Amino acid sequence: MDRDHGPRVRVPEQRAPEEPGAADSLRFTVLGPVRAWRGAQALPSGSPQQRALLAALLLREGRTATANELIDAFWGEDPPSQAKATIRTYASRLRKILGQETLVSESGGYALRIGRGALDLTLAQDLAAGAEKARASGDRCQARTLINKVLGLWDGEALASVPGPYAENQRTRLEEWRLQLTEARLDLDLEVGSHAEAVSELTALTAAHPLRERLRELLMVALYRSGRQAEALAVYADTRRLLAEELGVDPRPELAQLQQRILRADEELARPADEPAPAAAPVKPAQLPATVPDFTGRDSFVRDLGAQLATAEGSVMAVSALAGIGGVGKTTLAVHVAHQARPHFPDGQLYVDLQGAGARAAEPETVLGSFLRALGTADSAIPDTLDERAALYRSTLDGRRILVLLDNAHDAAQIRPLLPGTPGCAALVTSRVRMVDLAGAHLVDLDVMAPDEALQLFTRIVGAERVGAEREAALDVVAACGFLPLAIRIAASRLAARRTWTVSVLAGKLADERRRLDELQAGDLAVKATFELGYGQLEPAQARAFRLLGLADGPDISLAAAAALLNLEPHTAEDLLEALVDTSLLESAAPGRYHDLVRLYARACAERDEQPPVERELALSRLLDFYLATAAGVYALERPGERVLDHFTRTEYPGLVFPLRETALDWLFTESSGLLACARQSAAIGMPKRASDLLMAVVDLGESGANSHQFATAAKAVSDAARAAGEAQAEARARTMLSHVHSVSGRFAEADAEASRALALGQRAEDPVSLGQAPNQRGIIALYENRHEDAEAHLTQAMAAFRADGNKPGEAAALCNLSRVHLATGRTSSAVHLAQQGVAIYEGDATDLALRLANGKYALGLAFIGSEQMPRARDALLEALQIFRESRQQLWHGMTLFRLAELHLAEQDGAQAAAHAEQALAVLRGIGGDWRRANVLAVLGRGLTAIGQRDRAQVCWSEALAIFEELRSPEAASVRALLNPAGVS
Repeated sequence: MDRDHGPRVRVPEQRAPEEPGAADSLRFTVLGPVRAWRGAQALPSGSPQQRALLAALLLREGRTATANELIDAFWGEDPPSQAKATIRTYASRLRKILGQETLVSESGGYALRIGRGALDLTLAQDLAAGAEKARASGDRCQARTLINKVLGLWDGEALASVPGPYAENQRTRLEEWRLQLTEARLDLDLEVGSHAEAVSELTALTAAHPLRERLRELLMVALYRSGRQAEALAVYADTRRLLAEELGVDPRPELAQLQQRILRADEELARPADEPAPAAAPVKPAQLPATVPDFTGRDSFVRDLGAQLATAEGSVMAVSALAGIGGVGKTTLAVHVAHQARPHFPDGQLYVDLQGAGARAAEPETVLGSFLRALGTADSAIPDTLDERAALYRSTLDGRRILVLLDNAHDAAQIRPLLPGTPGCAALVTSRVRMVDLAGAHLVDLDVMAPDEALQLFTRIVGAERVGAEREAALDVVAACGFLPLAIRIAASRLAARRTWTVSVLAGKLADERRRLDELQAGDLAVKATFELGYGQLEPAQARAFRLLGLADGPDISLAAAAALLNLEPHTAEDLLEALVDTSLLESAAPGRYHDLVRLYARACAERDEQPPVERELALSRLLDFYLATAAGVYALERPGERVLDHFTRTEYPGLVFPLRETALDWLFTESSGLLACARQSAAIGMPKRASDLLMAVVDLGESGANSHQFATAAKAVSDAARAAGEAQAEARARTMLSHVHSVSGRFAEADAEASRALALGQRAEDPVSLGQAPNQRGIIALYENRHEDAEAHLTQAMAAFRADGNKPGEAAALCNLSRVHLATGRTSSAVHLAQQGVAIYEGDATDLALRLANGKYALGLAFIGSEQMPRARDALLEALQIFRESRQQLWHGMTLFRLAELHLAEQDGAQAAAHAEQALAVLRGIGGDWRRANVLAVLGRGLTAIGQRDRAQVCWSEALAIFEELRSPEAASVRALLNPAGVS
């Protein structure tokens, strides 16, 4: 065994390809049932004995099989008296099917003449050989791809149902090869960092092959790298006990050495053998904005920063912090230096605008989530907390050489979690404040340009001929710009676009200070004057667009949303956006996205110049209408027939219409930050009713898990604003949504308190939406907390409210939830009936993939489990799983996997139960809360116990018990009984 690269895959002996002939259109399979095709037409393969002859000849790969060899293959030491005649009969039948030129008689035996690509086994051999070459050359991703293709050629058991000792021996050989290939692919999974995904498959494989130590070794490594050290050690204990009981031997030395490395918390073992890479292909982020082609001056800074970044190739992690006032060119310089330094960082460059100059700086955990995705981390693998994300970020960067450009930072506290922290990486930071409290940072203060550099930049943009003729006027222009690069660029761009202007004309315009802001602090004078210069030279339509676009919160705005805000046709809005990009007042890295300081200035201009003032409110109202109308359309696609939409406040401005559900969901999740920011902002400026409706329309963002934190923040803001405004209906709806997102995150006490308050407010406002949804939410929470009488009362109340409103899907939801209460209280027959009623309602209004139908199938699957109708339960849960996955509902995707694990436990299939529980843990990582995680761990422990991995099960139960005890959950008692040896079967 190659200890550096894992098991070597032995490829069966290969023969040279045959010459193509008339039989080229024939195809055969032996990696599953023995079958034959001519083109697309399946050929009859005859009796089992006839298939045995075909299989024996196919496995000879063109070599002749004598009659005696075939007799031994079919009957071994006890052949019938007419064995040779029987073989001749089978051969004659096959020849009629395949053709005389394909099945030939020679040397007293038979042979098949087919092309090499006609047999699935030879194709598998060629692919496996290619995988070996790819792995030897270091291309692990290609090796994984090829091995997966090989494994994909199997269709169940090789040579299925083919009789005879020869077929049995070949089946065993091919199954061993398949296992070797699987081990090699799993080894590659670990090498490229896909350890979390490998745990589920390895758990199932160790159950199927309990004495195969290599699989146990891979499982230990996968668990250890997933942060589950105790479980990894428990696997070793289970293996040692099993080997002693079954074979009377100790684990092999490699396994014992691995246990010692895990005990020592070996850092080398904790990371993949090579640089981590995603499953499909290595991700090398290249996020740097484009550098300006006319970059000018700053030579000493370029040299200094370049030399500092180059030190990252040594044994330190280089950090340079560039400080200066707005408009001084920090970002331009940093981007220019970063591009020059790219050869030192071959594994990629990350970039983020931290929005530190604005009122709402970017949250480090949000930035880390974005960085981890850019580095190839799946959403399901990104943890929830800041500390966990920062740790995973540093681990992902370890061993890689990546440059991180942190632009527009607020302070040192914001960027500390974003620093790589490992040799070979570097961080370049820009900020309006000096990072004196950033330990170890190389601090650089950037001032305005020297007059000669300023004039050189102006000349490069305007042209040497025009500037040379009016040098003094050009000096006046750059002086009026305060020698600030951004101001110079704006002024020069204006002049370059106007061939009839002279430099003196521009200088005269800049000398007029009437358009400039009167109240300026000394430190910010040059910055605000810079923006005033650009704003003052805009055409009226451009100036209006600049003012109104700056009103919207959120990190960016799409063209369609901008058109709504401006009340213009999209093509007209696009022309204005492009014009603002050309003048550097709109950030060019992503059209429609402002630098925060420009946004603040644009808002100041709107407050000063937008007349009448109601225009500002109307613009934001149009934006809210656009978002609400579009989101309501997405909601309708996901939840057809819902009456909730009928109770939304009427919108004046239309939204987008999506013909396809997939396109609608793409829009929803892409616009998530803007949607939630709009809800917060609209509530704060006196539009809480539509803001609360918007929250309800985008509830999928709260249910998906990925946006739960932002959703909760928005719901709290809308709730507070509605309360301050005395809007009971809006507050009730916002609190209903806040309750929902608390429940999704496992915070049941907070969820129940919000739902209770929402119900009281809904009763006061006579709001049919919250009168149905709030008690429905309370019923779900009471069910989770095992308060079954309360749950039934709340759900009965919800059902009555939904029926009074004519809300059939709402009624179906209450019926399905009530089904779960009946199930929990032993009324299995009525539980099935209630769930079937709910599903029938959903099926009457819904498409096959509507999200609500998945909720119904989920409840029906649970009811079928409770009534021991396992095949029907499996069908229902698998239908739900498909819809949840396609709807991007990560929480319910994970919970359905958990329920499938429970189903397999009921069927006494511990291996599948453990595998599905592992998948559930992976999908639910970072979402759903600790209570749900503990429930999955409890089921995982029971599955592991069923397959003999009792020590690992104890670790899972111990973790589950600690969670339940901290939450004071009643489930603690049942887990405590499992941990008690007397309670473990």
